[in-house]
Amino acid sequence: MAARIEDYALIGDLQTAALVGRDGSVDWLCLPRFDSAACFAALLGTEENGHWRLAPAGAGDCTRRAYVEDTLVLESVWETAHGTVKVTDFMPQRDRAPDLVRIVEGVSGRVPMLSVVRLRFDYGNIVPWVRRSDGHRVAVAGPDSAWLRSEPEVHTYGEDRSTRSEFTVAAGEKVAFVLTWHPSHEPRPRLVDPYESLRQSVADWREWCARCRYRGPHQEAVRRSLITLKALTYAPTGGIVAAPTTSLPEEIGGVRNWDYRYCWLRDSTLTLNALLSVGYEDEARAWRDWLLRAVAGDPGDLQILYGLGGERRIPEADLPWLPGYERSFPVRIGNNAYRQLQLDIYGEVIDSLWVARRGKLDVKPHAWHIQRCFLEFLQQHWREPDEGLWEVRGPRRHFVHSKVMAWVAADRAVRTLEADPDLPGDLDGWRTMRDEVHRDVCEHGFDPERGTFTQFYGSTQLDSATLLIPRTGFLPPGDPRVRGTVDAVRRELCRDDGLLARYGDSAGLVDGLPGEEGAFLVCSFWLVDALCLTGRHAEARALFERLLALRNDVGLLAEEYAPRDDRLLGNFPQAFSHIGLVGSALLLFGCGTAD
Repeated sequence: MAARIEDYALIGDLQTAALVGRDGSVDWLCLPRFDSAACFAALLGTEENGHWRLAPAGAGDCTRRAYVEDTLVLESVWETAHGTVKVTDFMPQRDRAPDLVRIVEGVSGRVPMLSVVRLRFDYGNIVPWVRRSDGHRVAVAGPDSAWLRSEPEVHTYGEDRSTRSEFTVAAGEKVAFVLTWHPSHEPRPRLVDPYESLRQSVADWREWCARCRYRGPHQEAVRRSLITLKALTYAPTGGIVAAPTTSLPEEIGGVRNWDYRYCWLRDSTLTLNALLSVGYEDEARAWRDWLLRAVAGDPGDLQILYGLGGERRIPEADLPWLPGYERSFPVRIGNNAYRQLQLDIYGEVIDSLWVARRGKLDVKPHAWHIQRCFLEFLQQHWREPDEGLWEVRGPRRHFVHSKVMAWVAADRAVRTLEADPDLPGDLDGWRTMRDEVHRDVCEHGFDPERGTFTQFYGSTQLDSATLLIPRTGFLPPGDPRVRGTVDAVRRELCRDDGLLARYGDSAGLVDGLPGEEGAFLVCSFWLVDALCLTGRHAEARALFERLLALRNDVGLLAEEYAPRDDRLLGNFPQAFSHIGLVGSALLLFGCGTAD
């Protein structure tokens, strides 16, 4: 059985990522990209679905572990009866082929070590043919090939459809393992020096972190979140995946298991704001440019998510041979939510480009043309129902958040024209649309008896997304309807000590799915923001501290948290949660940013 979600740490090379457990097992790795088939899939099945455990023989979890400061290089230490040993795990930023490097170093005594590698291509479905070649173990199956070597060579043999290495390290001794993937029709890739790769990886990450301008409280948490966002970036295109995993459940044993290895437009504004605010203009520009490429085309065909390169077709399928994380089935790849209509996405895109313009990123000449086309589409369609921010698989409705984001689209377009009157555009028409949407939301999306905005028109249910109303500028924080909404959401959607569900739907009437989910962490960060904006700073800071305490031992957050079981849930680590953390820190302690 896979470890608890919070027992994993992340390593990656800005094109894919691996999850390493406290027991020294790599239980998830997709090669060569985030969205490729996994060669280690024990996370969603058993050891027979692929893993690589490297640890002292007979040992359990490591005694302690941590990232090397300001890096994505993981160090795990075991203190055993024979002595102490350290394993350093990382993936160097690649030239061409992806490498997973694991370095064993003796600290004291003489520690017997065991490495067990079970490569299983195609999400644990295919057992490769393994042979020896020039000191390597070479695994081949169809299009995939992987080369495993150690420096120095250690006793390695095949057993039980796995590759095993047994050796002993004394104090001061080191043994490095390198696993390299490449297409099976190509020759063996260039060998990397594991120790030079380690030195370069540490230097690269520290150089990147040094650019961070945040100087407020909780710097370690903010920097770790930013490192995580960088690690979830697909460097060739600038796209940022929502998470490097698929099908980690929102409810243990349930069916709310989705593939998040793609790029969602809903994250775009908050991502750009976070990156620009702390000094990462290059990453913000790359994300903006990815966004412009992905959304190019017919405005009516705008999707809520795209592939790493902007791919549009992401069909969903089940993998019946994988039993799922803690029997949470089905395991899904692909995501049919790409077919949904979510009108809020138009507002997200236009708001993102507004943020980019205000952040003084170089202006792309065609960006304004794209925004004008989106506004023309919204003028015709904003009154229609949609599936909403949360990608519900129930009927379309008039979701309040979707309408608010339609208002955002019109508002940002109006403000852009007011700031630059030489740009072409329908200023009067967009002003009219902005006013119409505002009246419509306030008339049909607000419950005057309870003093709160609802999830959708005619509903009594609430939605944490309405906490974003003051941040969008739809209403000022001092408006009593804003404070009423904050209080109602806090009262009715709270799961535990300020932790919020996305919405109230115990019967599955809105999302069309059985079961319940945990507290959605980004919603709780939105509550931090709303409390701060409405003047309740002490409560906002207390909730922020509570959320920081939910991070695992290496500072990572999943999508959700189950208060009853005190464990993380959902895909991991989750970009949206870490974006929320950075955004809340900037709002609470923004005066701490350096010039």
